[in-house]
Amino acid sequence: MLRSLRYPLLAALVFVGACQEEKKEVRAKVPVTVATVESRPAPYTLVANGVVEPLQSVGINSQISGVLTKVTFREGDEVRAGQVLFQIDPRPFRAALDAAEATLAKDQAQLDNAKRQADRYASLVKDRSVTEADADQFVANARALAATVQADRAQIEVAQLNLDYATIRAPLTGRTGSLLVKQGNLVRALGTAPLVVINQLRPIAVRFPVPEREFPEILRRSKGKELVVRAQSKDGRGVPLEGKLAFVDNAVDTLTGSVVLKAHFVNTDGQLWPGQFVTVSLELYVDENATVVPTEAVQTGQVGTYVFMIHDGKAQIKSVTVGRTTEGGVIISKGLEPGEEVVTDGQSRLAVGAAVEVRHGVAAGSVAAPAAGDDAKVRGGESRDAAASDSSKAGAAKGTPPKSPPAAKAGP
Repeated sequence: MLRSLRYPLLAALVFVGACQEEKKEVRAKVPVTVATVESRPAPYTLVANGVVEPLQSVGINSQISGVLTKVTFREGDEVRAGQVLFQIDPRPFRAALDAAEATLAKDQAQLDNAKRQADRYASLVKDRSVTEADADQFVANARALAATVQADRAQIEVAQLNLDYATIRAPLTGRTGSLLVKQGNLVRALGTAPLVVINQLRPIAVRFPVPEREFPEILRRSKGKELVVRAQSKDGRGVPLEGKLAFVDNAVDTLTGSVVLKAHFVNTDGQLWPGQFVTVSLELYVDENATVVPTEAVQTGQVGTYVFMIHDGKAQIKSVTVGRTTEGGVIISKGLEPGEEVVTDGQSRLAVGAAVEVRHGVAAGSVAAPAAGDDAKVRGGESRDAAASDSSKAGAAKGTPPKSPPAAKAGP
């Protein structure tokens, strides 16, 4: 009896051991990318959205009325200060100048005659040939004519000025906009719409707001020093242009809680254009020896901010105190030393004590793909687990025990 039960029991134990062996999972090493903690200068910058605006913008209007006979530029041209832009028909104004000069000549002749008569009557009064009243009358006439001559000279200046106004020149160097009045039209003195608008592009200004909380630091850092401002297009293309902080508004906007600043840029290549939106960074100071790690290395969890580090081929967690962000990383105030290595990619698959495989040459922030062999092992383990699970479920559903191996034949 006992001998007959021995072989089935032995077969069952062998089967159970085989099942447990199949359920063993293959634990692959987690591939990670690491970076070295750096000690380097880290500028403290304020980033804001700015709008480019011309340093000067002038609308060109006519100061006299007349027919526009000539336009000496094309729309969008660069013009220089003093360059002729428009010519209004000068003939009426030249005629008015000639008439004013003729009137001056006539009145000047009358004045000269009145002075001679006044001198003659003054000598006759001494001889008592004429009365003093007659002499005084000729003196008054001479003085009146002198005032008339002075008025004539003023009229000549006005006529000359109107003649000069017939030639309209550029008041500054800049770029012209759309031409709003064409040649041959009648222009009015001080019309509501300008003939053209000229914007100064070199140098040029950028206006941007900063939060009120940063205002005291800006004032403190700007005393006796020109703060550096950089501007770049919103798409990030091109090299950022460097300028200087030139203006701080005298009041805080109560609606937005911000202060408006302006920076001036040389803009030699004309990269900045009026109305353009740019990203502005205002550099206040530089931390010369800041501890910096890539932004991807810092994680946040129930324990606060931390980073993954590698010790003896296994992942470990280290709590850190984050200061502020800087260009290309995050400043660590406490918890790390320069030269240490931190994980920058693959943290989502890590746990404390997990075995890791450090991958080099993978850019920070990119996802490191697992090796072909490791991936095959993981997939193979998952497939075996899935097959064993499906087999167990099928056996339970049918209510039949798993098939036992054939019993060994009894000896003679």
